[in-house]
Amino acid sequence: MSPARRLLFPLLSIALSVALVAHIVASEYKSGKKWAEPKVVTPGDNGSPPSDAIVLFDGSDLSKWEDAGGKGEPKWTVNDGVATDRGGDIRTKDSFGDYQLHVEWAEPDKVVGDSQGRGNSGVFLADHYEIQVLDNYNNATYWDGACGGVYKQWPPMVNACRKPGEWQTYDILFEAPRFDDQGKVLKPGYVTVLQNGIVVQNHSEILGSTSWDHPPAYEPHPLRQPIRLQYHGNPVRFRNIWLREMKPAVEG
Repeated sequence: MSPARRLLFPLLSIALSVALVAHIVASEYKSGKKWAEPKVVTPGDNGSPPSDAIVLFDGSDLSKWEDAGGKGEPKWTVNDGVATDRGGDIRTKDSFGDYQLHVEWAEPDKVVGDSQGRGNSGVFLADHYEIQVLDNYNNATYWDGACGGVYKQWPPMVNACRKPGEWQTYDILFEAPRFDDQGKVLKPGYVTVLQNGIVVQNHSEILGSTSWDHPPAYEPHPLRQPIRLQYHGNPVRFRNIWLREMKPAVEG
């Protein structure tokens, strides 16, 4: 084969590659929408909050919280960076709408009781909708009241509980319900929950306020509401609680 013919084949290969890339670029779909540049958020390291988080409890004090019964400062104890529930529910002094919530918690080391009487607490979203906290490690109960469940509405998809005494995590995505001026539900609430990194609720529709003694029903309330942690008579411990308010991407 002559030198000219040997040179021809690589040149043809390059030309075909260039043509193929040009064809792909030319046929690329674009939405035509103009989007604002996303805000830069620096992720946390080793469980620390991201750069835009609102820290609700960093282990030092409960200054961001109040007694949920309107009796002033929380009665919960804070020692060695850990808050232990006692003497009533507590709720945040500030209110929030749609958010990503991170909560770390641990059941009592000493196992006492069974079913709902074992390590019972709860995380109330918008002060109305409980994500159950319960020691369900080798402990059966009614399953729409199990750990990781939307209380009395949706059981967790799996039981992701660690052993009593071990630290566990909730990462919760909450979309608050919307009401019109007459109290009619315009849009129900939705919640996604990861327990210890495992999805236990996947965009579950909230059916109304959670209660132990009556079916779920919506009670109209403002979009922004406090977060409440429940005291149910068991010494459940909490640490490293933070929140990120969620806002949709902006077009324009």
